[in-house]
Amino acid sequence: MEIVAGAVVSERLRALGQPVPRVVVSGNFATPWELVRLMNEALAECRVFVLNAQPGWPRRDGLVTETPFVGPGSRNDPRLDYLPMRLSLVPRLFNSIRPPDVVLIHTSVPRAGKVSLGIEVNLLPAAIEQVRRRGGLVIAQMNPCMPYTRGDAEIDVDDIDLAIEVDQPLTSPAVRVPDEAASLIGERVAARASEGCTLQMGIGQLPDASLTPMLALQRLGVWTEMLSDGVVHLEHAGALDPDRLVTATFMFGSAQLYEWANDNPRLVMRRTEIVNDPARIAAQPGMLSINTALEMDLFAQANASYVRGRIYSGFGGQPDFVSGALHSPGGQAIIALRSWHDKSDVSNIVPLLHVPICTFQHSVVVTEQGEAVMFGRSQHAQARLLIEQVAHPRARETLWEAAIALGLVDASETH
Repeated sequence: MEIVAGAVVSERLRALGQPVPRVVVSGNFATPWELVRLMNEALAECRVFVLNAQPGWPRRDGLVTETPFVGPGSRNDPRLDYLPMRLSLVPRLFNSIRPPDVVLIHTSVPRAGKVSLGIEVNLLPAAIEQVRRRGGLVIAQMNPCMPYTRGDAEIDVDDIDLAIEVDQPLTSPAVRVPDEAASLIGERVAARASEGCTLQMGIGQLPDASLTPMLALQRLGVWTEMLSDGVVHLEHAGALDPDRLVTATFMFGSAQLYEWANDNPRLVMRRTEIVNDPARIAAQPGMLSINTALEMDLFAQANASYVRGRIYSGFGGQPDFVSGALHSPGGQAIIALRSWHDKSDVSNIVPLLHVPICTFQHSVVVTEQGEAVMFGRSQHAQARLLIEQVAHPRARETLWEAAIALGLVDASETH
């Protein structure tokens, strides 16, 4: 690894010799913004692969953003190339139809011949391995503010070609205090947890709100794609099993979360192929998968990707964890959502989705109105439970009418 000035990075990028190079970049809240700036200035044309691009992501002619999970930085970009895929399968792209020429990573400072990817492991180990095989470039933005995490986060400095030094605090998502509906949903979800079960929390306020009521439990395990501050609260409350490592692949959270993660032997960061492998998820005892959705229809199909017919996010790890949890001994796959979208003034329980689904066959659907147990129920029973137990009262008459039209219930059965 050679530590260089930004001008050297720009020169090496311009000298790639590829007409349209593919660049894989650390995403989420580990975006190496200085390297992104240098790339954007140096490459007239490129395809950039990133997860959950944040605000400030470049948008211009000549730069195509590739992603299986759309973030606010690339949402509604006309040049966006969205890849509808389970996250567990995405690393296979790098050794097949989407091989990388450059990988830009955000790392800790070196320690004993290694750096750490810190809060964002995800797809990066697979991308680094493939770019090394292809003779491409691995460029690091080394930051003393990046926590040093272990496991697949650790990268040999010999696998990095160039590095720049940037001392910059990591950004964190905005803090959102749960409102009454979110707290009620969180309590209902938490009531389905049991001593010794294993937790996975998807992105969003509702999965986070489910953790606070679990503080009184014991021997909980964590096998999750995303790690948030709620897990630290569980640790400090003594709710986590001291004999089980906390396993994750990326983090969203406060500076306190990142401080807790730094050099913590209780935490192991694993690559996507491991964390999101449905078979490994199924091997966790009592896997409690907690995810959210934008909409759910009367066939119990969840949409977590599309808003008004346009891509908003993506499948993410939801299909992997729903499938894995359902095969775990005592496992449950929970979908938590609000029954009503206040801003749009519409029901989140809809008659029939008109966009691609993310998941179905969940164990339970939870809203602030109640919960509907889905597992093993007929499609008629599922529709009835969704209307009676979790839909907003304002939507129920319309949903009953739709259920009759769809042949899900008989007119004589409605209330």
